[in-house]
Amino acid sequence: MKDPNLPRLVFWELTKKCNLACAHCRAEAEDIDYSGELGQNDIQRTIDDIASLADPILVLTGGEPLYRKDVFKIATYANKKGLRVALATNGTLIDKKIARKIKDAGIARVSISIDGKDAQSHDPFRGIPGSFDAAIRGSKLLMDEGVEFQFNTTITKRNIDMVDDILALAETSGACALHFFMLVPVGCGVEIAETDMLSPEKYEETLHWFYNRSKETSLEFKATCAPHYYRVIREEAHKENRKINFEQDGMAAMTKGCLAGSGVCFISHRGDIQPCGYLPLVAGNVLEKSFTDIWKDSDLFKSLRDVNQLKGKCGICEYNRVCGGCRARSYHAKDDYLEEEPFCIYQPKRN
Repeated sequence: MKDPNLPRLVFWELTKKCNLACAHCRAEAEDIDYSGELGQNDIQRTIDDIASLADPILVLTGGEPLYRKDVFKIATYANKKGLRVALATNGTLIDKKIARKIKDAGIARVSISIDGKDAQSHDPFRGIPGSFDAAIRGSKLLMDEGVEFQFNTTITKRNIDMVDDILALAETSGACALHFFMLVPVGCGVEIAETDMLSPEKYEETLHWFYNRSKETSLEFKATCAPHYYRVIREEAHKENRKINFEQDGMAAMTKGCLAGSGVCFISHRGDIQPCGYLPLVAGNVLEKSFTDIWKDSDLFKSLRDVNQLKGKCGICEYNRVCGGCRARSYHAKDDYLEEEPFCIYQPKRN
């Protein structure tokens, strides 16, 4: 029987260095050189180990991964090892030459961060004037090369009133997907959490909006860091007197909400393995143990895979196996990653 807890997505922070100054940055990245970045040999050795365990999507991220001079060598190597490789970038450094290199390295998809409908709404959040125009220009160059790209948007009070406009922008720009990320209070996000995070009630309303729009758009439309959505689609399907299915509900019908430590992990620029990029707890380091050993044997990961260890209303919720709550938000709110999700208004029907 296939292990249900194999990695599906591995996010690798190749560098913390970044040319932008985003208000919500998980990594609190700056345009400086950081010490301790893993070298090519250690990266390739770890890729070998990952590929021997499973065949996850490897997302090369940062900081800004295009600052890493060997990013295309890393992508090419991972691709040859049978991994599907994606690149998560702010898009501003993509010119014709870079777009061609992305294609030649076998990168299957590029995600570009877009946090507003235009420069006036995007640039202040990203901290650098001109970042919106540069990102859109980068997406067009990728399209010219035939490289799939998607937009990633972090939802906050700053842009919640323009979500329809952002969806329209993604549709008209040639994106294959739009992923909405619900803000997680980590890194710089802690500093803006009080002013920028949606209320639990608005969060719930937004997920229902998302469900309705997902039926109307041809894009791959995904709610990320929003485990409640996996409850919402089941509630809506029940109202419609139907079972959830891939044709109508996409991948949300095939997976669960929070996959931290069970289907997803994050490797930092120094080799620390975390359950996800937003939960700052370390399961081990690839310089000290193999990826496989950390993935299989970490007590941290084992606890995240066991819904019976969830506390509060998450522990008794009938949806905890398909939702699970955001473990990073729980950790931020109560210093306990197994506590109940603080941004969920649902009251479980069992006790």
